[in-house]
Amino acid sequence: MGSASQTASQTQPPVTPPALAEHSRFVQRIRRRYADELALLPPGLPRRDTVTALVATLRERGRTLASALRVARHLVLERLAVLDVERGCAMEDVTLAMTELAEATLDLALAQAIADQSVRHGLPRSEAGGDIEFWVVGMGKLGARELNVSSDIDLVYVYEEDGQTDGAVPISAHEFFAQVARGLYTLIGDTTDDGFVFRVDLMLRPNGNSGPPVVSLSMLEDYLQIQGREWERFAWLKSRVVAPRASVSNGRALPLRDIINSFVYRKYLDYGVFEGLRQLHRKVRDEAQRRAAGRPERANDVKLSRGGIREIEFIVQLLQVVRGGQFPEMRTRSTLKALSRLAASGLMKPESATRLGEAYVFLRRVEHRIQFLDDQQTHLLPTGDGDLNWIARSLGLACNADACELLDRLGEMREFVALEFDALLHDGRDSASPSGNGGCKSCGGTPPPLDSEAFAEKLPPELAERVRHLCALPKVQALREESKARLTRLIARAAQAAQRGDCTMEAATRFVDWVEPLLRRESYLALLVERAEVQQRLLRLLGLARWPMRYLMRHPGVIDELADERLLHSRFDAAEFAAELEARHEAWERSGQADPEALLDTLRRAHHAEVFRTLVRDVESHITVEQVADELSALADATLARTLAWAWKHLKQAHRPEPRFAVIAYGKLGGKELGYGSDLDVVFLYDDEDERAAEVYGAFTRKLIGWLTLRTAAGELFEIDTALRPNGNSGMLVTSMSSFEKYQSGRGSNTAWTWEHQALTRARWCAGLAELEPRFEAVRRAVLAAPRDHAALREEVRAMREKLRAARPVKEGRFDVKHSPGGMVDVEFAVQYLVLAHSAAHPGLLDNKGNIALLLRAQEAALLPDQIGARAADAYRELRRAQHRARLDEQPTQVDPETLAEHRDAVLALWRTVFG
Repeated sequence: MGSASQTASQTQPPVTPPALAEHSRFVQRIRRRYADELALLPPGLPRRDTVTALVATLRERGRTLASALRVARHLVLERLAVLDVERGCAMEDVTLAMTELAEATLDLALAQAIADQSVRHGLPRSEAGGDIEFWVVGMGKLGARELNVSSDIDLVYVYEEDGQTDGAVPISAHEFFAQVARGLYTLIGDTTDDGFVFRVDLMLRPNGNSGPPVVSLSMLEDYLQIQGREWERFAWLKSRVVAPRASVSNGRALPLRDIINSFVYRKYLDYGVFEGLRQLHRKVRDEAQRRAAGRPERANDVKLSRGGIREIEFIVQLLQVVRGGQFPEMRTRSTLKALSRLAASGLMKPESATRLGEAYVFLRRVEHRIQFLDDQQTHLLPTGDGDLNWIARSLGLACNADACELLDRLGEMREFVALEFDALLHDGRDSASPSGNGGCKSCGGTPPPLDSEAFAEKLPPELAERVRHLCALPKVQALREESKARLTRLIARAAQAAQRGDCTMEAATRFVDWVEPLLRRESYLALLVERAEVQQRLLRLLGLARWPMRYLMRHPGVIDELADERLLHSRFDAAEFAAELEARHEAWERSGQADPEALLDTLRRAHHAEVFRTLVRDVESHITVEQVADELSALADATLARTLAWAWKHLKQAHRPEPRFAVIAYGKLGGKELGYGSDLDVVFLYDDEDERAAEVYGAFTRKLIGWLTLRTAAGELFEIDTALRPNGNSGMLVTSMSSFEKYQSGRGSNTAWTWEHQALTRARWCAGLAELEPRFEAVRRAVLAAPRDHAALREEVRAMREKLRAARPVKEGRFDVKHSPGGMVDVEFAVQYLVLAHSAAHPGLLDNKGNIALLLRAQEAALLPDQIGARAADAYRELRRAQHRARLDEQPTQVDPETLAEHRDAVLALWRTVFG
């Protein structure tokens, strides 16, 4: 038995002992020196209040504030080493504890520094006599609540406004707060017998080390607006006030937030920032390489080396800065939260975001273990086998002379990060080929200047002529050299794409026409230079039809949508659209920027983007004409709903949380046949017993129409037509539900005309209070099913058709797919007559299901003989397609009659059957 058990034990692999915090030399020192104090820190993760109470206890035991702060810091770090290494504490909990340690100690130290200065000088007062606040702004990982266990803290000191102290020896507010900053550094940053609390770095303040230690709010604003550099936008992205704690909650620091937001985030898609980050990254990599020169061990820097923590942060921050101005939901200081938001918005593949998040957590955990060893602010893997083995074991990995899972995992993670970083932050070269010339053998290297004959000679003749014309324009000659270089690169790419057959030559020349009016909006040139695949998709789109170019000229910002690979294979989702807009609204509110201007632009950009997505799917033949109309109609409904909700919040006269108000859709929107650029025919109703209701909803309707129709910097939203309201243009803009019912049903002297009942056949509730939908529908059905004299109705409908035809003359020898006899309007009038004449006997005709479905129902009800309804339905579908195709390519909708003769004849047969 003994020999058998001995043999078994020899074949089993040796048990790897768990990693313990006591391997850390720092932990050993703390346990030796502060053995009596360790028990003062309550069990569990140290939080802000715990730290504050610990400092108070240490002071009660006779320590000065400076000593108590330092000892508290050591005790917290010893606890975090145990929780992290031995108990697998989450990385986010460790960084949160470190952040709150910094916040608590800064709060205590700041209060003491101000008290010390106020003894002699009193407190600073503004000209009006009010107190002046002083803010400690945390930058970088402190601002993001991601502080390392041995990190320094990047701070900027800002005071509210200029003034004078009110003490025995008055000094300026600037002098006072400068002395406070020195006192704060003494309490936090000085190294004493008990060590330090945090190393303090003020390099990120305006003008760096050459600037004053403290700045007023107005000084900071002037600096950022006039001198702020691109890389400083990334530095300020994570900033926030970390002390004093009262200023975080009292709202007085909100003006600082507004200044920083306007500096970091632009109102446009800011692809020009790519080059700024490239330059910053080159500095970081060059510095890392300089440090590693002759010292190969420095290549294993988990923060600064290729594929390190900094590159993950750069990826995230770059995408945030580019889009955060228009999409405030992208704004977050947390790297991990930002990754999930980028994935949710389609800016990053979900699997890439997941792997980057995993890499970030892993690299940060390795970084913490490196720093736990000796409490040094280093990111270099140790070279000693014992330390390396300890780090590996603390992460559940093995590391010995034969193999090291830690190094393998690190290599794998960093290689993935580096590839993602390089893919995003390339130098604007085509990714289609390694040489960056897009496969054009004669186009390698830097192209000649845009306005040179050498460049024109490289282009196909038709494109060269367009470029020569372009270069002769004063606005092109006035471009900065950088912008000319971008334009040269883009035109060269377009030429190469046409020569390779990736797009037509017509698409390449249309691209030059499209880019001409946008030359002063350099962010779009930067976008296309940075995203070669977007330009490639744009060229294909321009080659498929003319109208997309017109739409892109009016709304160039939508080209960013081409970067989303999901575009072609998804469909419009109204619930998702509404949720995204609400998330954006909440983000505007969090940033204090939910003003009407921002909301109007948000609605327009969101609507334009969705229209463009539908347009791309349309011209690529991924959806039918009917599906296009369905998507555009659902989009209009959803946009109306959001606009209504947001406008009500900004109505001064609003007397209830939600309006008892409805938008009724007529015409193309009512029939869900909306096209690109269609007007919205709408009627506004309310149902509210409040004595002020008529006045309130009148004001609200005017505001709502303004929100819907106003042209802003982001463009227009809709053209609104309210002529179908009771009494037309002479009637009130908004009508009570009861008045509408009386008007439509003919009770009283003020009643609707037959043509208004015709319009009602296509009406539907589309936005507003949901409980008004069934009430409106009941009114609609009752009016449509009311008894009528068929002969009189037939004559009235026919007379209205003739009146409309006379207003839309068609050239002799041409067939207008909409207005000519046998065109789409004939179908619509025939269906309206059938509904008004026969829906009482055939209730299925009351459903607002569209002309095609209603024709088939009329045929099933034997109101139309011999397949007349089915043939007319097919004809109507084909006429819609013909009209749609013509409009997409900006072609006339009046054609040779013979091209659509079969469909025209089917409609004429329907007309004769219905009207004789």
